[in-house]
Amino acid sequence: MSTLLRVAEFLSLSVWLGSVVFLSFAVAPGAFAVLGSREQAGAVVGMALGRLHWIGIMCGVVFLVARALGAKSLPALTDLAVLAVVLMLLLTLVSQFAVTPRIAHLRAEMKSQFGSVDAAPPGNELRVQFNRLHQYSVWLESGVLLAAVLALTLLARGHPR
Repeated sequence: MSTLLRVAEFLSLSVWLGSVVFLSFAVAPGAFAVLGSREQAGAVVGMALGRLHWIGIMCGVVFLVARALGAKSLPALTDLAVLAVVLMLLLTLVSQFAVTPRIAHLRAEMKSQFGSVDAAPPGNELRVQFNRLHQYSVWLESGVLLAAVLALTLLARGHPR
């Protein structure tokens, strides 16, 4: 049973990390390079980001359940790998339920007022807020990526059970 739980931990983190890497370095740049407009590319990346978040939330829950089921001591539930996964979950939840909906709302407002995000003047308050939230989104996903690398590294080195 402990081997199965360890596989669940590794697999959940690997899927999550791989998904973040794929979205960040393949889907997003590809969408902006191939699609006819930045508006379309943003819509594709936004949709994919929402799916990524749900994959991450599920993977985080799987990891934490596997850890809880396999824990033989309290330190196994509070070691740095677990804290990294909890941080990943928190960052993902903030992005999914606070940042992403606000970005979508601002995108819709700019589309109705100016036709697109790119048509909004750079100094326009909606555009300023959009750009700031987009930067927060990038930081949140970068934090998830770094925490995932840390968690996987710690798992590979071994951890308390």
